[in-house]
Amino acid sequence: MGGKVVVNRCMSLDGFIAGPGDSMDWGRGRALADFVDPDDMARIAGATGAMLVGRRTWDVGERMRAESTDLVDYPFTGPMFVLTHRPLDPVPAGVTVVSGDIRAAVATARDAAGDRDVEVLGAHAAGQCLEAGLVDELLVYVLPVLLVDGTRFSSPTTPRTDLEPIDRRQSGDATILRFRVLGAQP
Repeated sequence: MGGKVVVNRCMSLDGFIAGPGDSMDWGRGRALADFVDPDDMARIAGATGAMLVGRRTWDVGERMRAESTDLVDYPFTGPMFVLTHRPLDPVPAGVTVVSGDIRAAVATARDAAGDRDVEVLGAHAAGQCLEAGLVDELLVYVLPVLLVDGTRFSSPTTPRTDLEPIDRRQSGDATILRFRVLGAQP
């Protein structure tokens, strides 16, 4: 069957995955990679075979890359699948646009990932995957900041989801939490 489907999120202590206006400013100009021990970041990225990224998350990443050309936030270089109904123009090398049924999009990413994990990025994409029962684990980097407002970890339409804690560790200035998804409630 291959690797797992893992929702990967960084989050403020008060439950936001982005600040107002989709800001990914985690404080004092620090990117996620500045909070997490480089060995942990490399290990997690090394277990990733493909990424399934929501369109809004993709757009935020593109904006961040345009603002800071030396930004290296996550050491992943494999295939990326952008979940969207709006075309990307141009479509970067290594990126495939997927749309339609979330099950088909995840299956496509799983095929590309081989025996490694598929990471799901983006609130809406993660919510769709949770609702469809496609997520095996949640991986959360809790960062030492209170954002007070912004994009919540889960939207009001995300179903209640029961989780089992399977790992927690301090990594640099972040706390990494990993949960097994036991199931979403209708």
